[in-house]
Parts: sequence; structure tokens; C-alpha cells
Amino acid sequence: MPGLRLEVFDTASTPDGGVQPLVEASQLEEVKISAYEQGYSAGWEDASAAQQGDQARIRADLARNLQSLSFTFQDARSHVLQAIRPLILEMTGRLLPDLAREALAPMVLEALMPMAEELGDAPLTLVLNPAVRERVESLIAAATGLPVVIEEEDSLGEGQVYIRLGPQEAKVDLTRATQDITAAVRAFFNLSDQDETHG
Repeated sequence: MPGLRLEVFDTASTPDGGVQPLVEASQLEEVKISAYEQGYSAGWEDASAAQQGDQARIRADLARNLQSLSFTFQDARSHVLQAIRPLILEMTGRLLPDLAREALAPMVLEALMPMAEELGDAPLTLVLNPAVRERVESLIAAATGLPVVIEEEDSLGEGQVYIRLGPQEAKVDLTRATQDITAAVRAFFNLSDQDETHG
């Protein structure tokens, strides 16, 4: 039995009986190159789109994480401030007045020395609260050697002293400084509370 022969539809017969392809080999090569370039371009575009999508997702994740860290930092700061608030307020309420009393005599001496250098022979008068007289008087007399006239004034705070040396006068007011520091500390914590409620 002779072999089965199928008819070929994509070729044409040549006069010598051979089969001629309908598409030239060079055209076929061009089609292959064109198809390859189209596939390569499509792949490149897909890769670029995927990379841009990844970058957008990474940026969004980073922004979300940074925002979360910001809230975490603010929460931690708020908790720390609330934890130390009673301690700081107690320190300013109790320690500052004691520190001011201890520092009063040296502060009076510091304010007095420039005046004493200019007016060495003038009489020195200190107006102060009776509670601090002994401490201030002993330090000033020992340090300057000047005769000191003390005037006691009950209305002055224990951190206030007026210094008169001839026509010059100076004031040392640690009571006011203590009050200002206490007010500043309270204002800081009040501002932190407001930031917490509004932030």
C-alpha cells in the first residue's frame, strides 16, 4: 500500500515540481525579530509596572510605619512627663526655697562687691527679712570688712535683700526667681497636657 500523502496548503508549486514556501526566509526572520522585540518590550513594561507598584507599596508602608513611630514617641514622651510631673513639682515646691535661702548670702555678696569697689568708704545698709539676718550679716562682714547697718523688714520675703551703698542701691530677689521657676515648670507641664489633648 502506498504511503498516505497529505496536501500542503501553505506552499506553492514551482515549475520544476518543487515546493516553494509562501513566505520568504528573510521575511520569516523579520517576523521572528519583530515578535521577539514586541515580547521583550511587553516584558520590560510589565517589569517596570511591577517595580513602580512595589515602590509605591514600600513608600506607603514606610509612611505608615513612620507615623506609627511618631505616635509611639509622643505616647512615650507623654507617659514619661506624667510620671515625673509630681516629682518635679515637689522639687520646685520644696527644694527651690531651701536652695534660695542657702544661696541668698553669696548672691548678696556677689551683688555688693562691684558696688564696694567703687564706693569703698560709703556706709553699707542691708534691708532684709529678720529670718536671714544672721546668715547674711556674718558672710558680708567677713568678706568685705565694711561696717554693715542691718534694717529688718518683716514684709520682705526670705529671699529678698535690698543693698544700699552710698547713693547706689541693688536688689537681690531669690523669692521672685523661685516663683518664676516654679511658674515656668507648671506652665511646661500644662503646655504638655494641652499638646497631648490637641495633638
